[in-house]
Order: sequence, then C-alpha cells, then structure tokens
Amino acid sequence: MSSTPRTSRSPHTPRIAIIGAGIGGLTLARTLHVHGIDAVVHEGEASRAARTQGGMLDLHPESGQRAMREAGLTDRFHAIARREGQDLRLLDHTGTVLLRQDTPDDAPLDRPEVDRADLRNVLLDSLPEETAVWGHAFRYATALPEGGHRLHFADGTSADCDLLIGADGAHSRVRPLLSDAEPRHAGVNAIEGGIPDIDRTHPDLAAMVGRGNYWAIGPNQVLAAQRNGNGHVRIYLSFRTPENWLTTCGIPFAEPARARAALTELFAGWAPQLTALIQACDDTFVPRPVTVLPIGLTWPGLPGVTLLGDAAHLMPPTGLGANMAMLDATELALALAADPGDMAAALSGYEAAMFARGAAAAQESAHIMDVLISPTGAQDMLKVFQQ
Repeated sequence: MSSTPRTSRSPHTPRIAIIGAGIGGLTLARTLHVHGIDAVVHEGEASRAARTQGGMLDLHPESGQRAMREAGLTDRFHAIARREGQDLRLLDHTGTVLLRQDTPDDAPLDRPEVDRADLRNVLLDSLPEETAVWGHAFRYATALPEGGHRLHFADGTSADCDLLIGADGAHSRVRPLLSDAEPRHAGVNAIEGGIPDIDRTHPDLAAMVGRGNYWAIGPNQVLAAQRNGNGHVRIYLSFRTPENWLTTCGIPFAEPARARAALTELFAGWAPQLTALIQACDDTFVPRPVTVLPIGLTWPGLPGVTLLGDAAHLMPPTGLGANMAMLDATELALALAADPGDMAAALSGYEAAMFARGAAAAQESAHIMDVLISPTGAQDMLKVFQQ
C-alpha cells in the first residue's frame, strides 16, 4: 500500500481500465493514484511471479527517472538502481577492446541500470493491492451506447469503463480499436541465453564481462552480455537475417547441447573468449525476432481509448522503448489529473505530444540498430560513443 498522500478525488473521475501490468501500465496506475484517481490494471498473467521480466533497463533522466519522480518513487528507485551497471566494454569480433567505460563508485546516477523485475515490484508495491487484477486476459471491447466500452476477458467475465488504455505491448489487443497497423519484421533476429551465478560458475568470464554491458560486434552480428543484479548474465546474439531465419536456420533450440554447438558455429572466426560466453549458457535459448510498428504511426482520436508504450510505437530494443513507455504513462496521467472532467481534451493533448516523441524515439532506435548491426558496426558504434 502506498504511503504517499493522495489529493482529493474529483466527482468527475472516469472509470479507467489499463490493459497490461508491465512497466508502462503500472507507472500510469501509480501516477494516477498519486493524484487521487483510481484505475484497474487487467493482466493476463496469473501473478506477478508468473514469468521472468527480462533484463536490465537504464532509466534516462528526462524520461524514466522523471516518471519515477512524478510517481513519488525516487527514493525507492535509488534503492534498487545499480550505478555500476553503467559500465560498458565495446569490442570487435577479434576480441580487441575498442572502448572501456568504468563508473566510479561515487559517480552520479546518470543512467543507472535497474532490474526490470525489481522496478515492476516497486511499482506494484506502491499501489493498493486491488489495483492489479491477475489472470484477466483481455480479448476485445465493445462500445457502450452511453459511451465507454465493455471489456471482455478470456475467462468469460466482463467489465465496463469510461477510459480504456492499451499498455499491452507489441501485440496489443486494444490497438485494433484505433489502427489496423501491425508489427513488421525489422530485418534483425535475436536469440537470448543466460549464464546463471556467473561469479561462481565462470569467474574468468565474469571478470571479462565486468559489472555492466559487454558488447562484441562483428560484421552484421552482435554478441552482447548484460550483467543483472542477481549474478545472472544475459547473453544476446543478434543477426541481420531474413524474417523467416529463426524457423529455417535449423538450430534445434529445444535441444540445448546441439543449440550451443550450432550457435557457436555461427560465430566461427570470432575470438574464443567471446564464443566461450555462448558455450557457458544454460539450457534455455529463446528466439526473439525484432519487430517494429511504422515510424510515425498516428490514428484519429476515438473517445475513451488510447495507447502507450510499445502498443503505440514499438521500436527496436536499443534502450529507448521502456523509457518512452514510462514517459507516456506520466504525461497521460498528468493530463488526466489536470482536468478529469474533460477527458477528450486530455487524450487529444496527450496523443499529439506522444505521436511526436514516439516517432522521434523510433527513428533514433532504428538508426542505432542500423549502425550496430552492419558490416562495420564495431567502428561505427565507437564513433557514436566518441561523439
């Protein structure tokens, strides 16, 4: 339960339904809560612990960190932030270190890394327990004659709302109410693996990776390692490959030993200390095609419905998506709190600003991915960091 004082509740406060208990949806619910506005977050997962929540996020001062300030959670954010997670090592595929950035222990929290699961738990713990409804998979909505929508869930139940907000990610079920746009393949495929308890199981690799991010870049390929706060290191292998490559490459992802051998072979010619990271992975390999929405996606306003985060502007995973989702949530909450009695004006103003910043962030993310996964990616990324 939140201990932050709430402002008085307006009699015109609408019934708000948020679809998706990810970082964006929970940031929205928390910021609304601070302003005395209740919302219900509907989530298809059975509980907060139903699955792992992904790796580390670096929260930017102007977006993710601002969202935590507006939500009254700066102190709790600082308690889970990893200053040392800002460390970076950039190498080429021969193992040559091109750039090493080490963060002093007394450095300011510029863009600290935070475990996505820890951040989600901070947000959940700051809300009344009844805010999140688990096991409530949204399927579709129907318009009500008096305005608003009736939400229909996979378990056969329904709920009515005045404002429906899709914070349900790439494959949003709310988005079809506003647009027929669907994610398209970005020309890049990725595979995620992991090394658990690396300091104990592979101390040599732990020392090599360091405390933050470790990027080895070759022609049209990337091998990245990311240290998480619990001693787990996530390994990301990315390739400039056709859309169907993950199904035609012949890698048996369900057979770990053969998958490790096949993935290592894809990096033939790379320095052995780099391919050792693949060989040290545990038995879980997750194929991840990179998909995006059209840059600059907009839609005509629809009363009582909007989107935020990946549901609105899905972009390559270059560190901007989560920050944009949190900023979207903050701006939407503040717009609604400014005048709960004029929801149409709040949504119109929010969407106009969100369209512009979402397009700019998506363009930047696409550029970063094009530079990173290219024939000369290592040298090109070095130039980016030296600018």
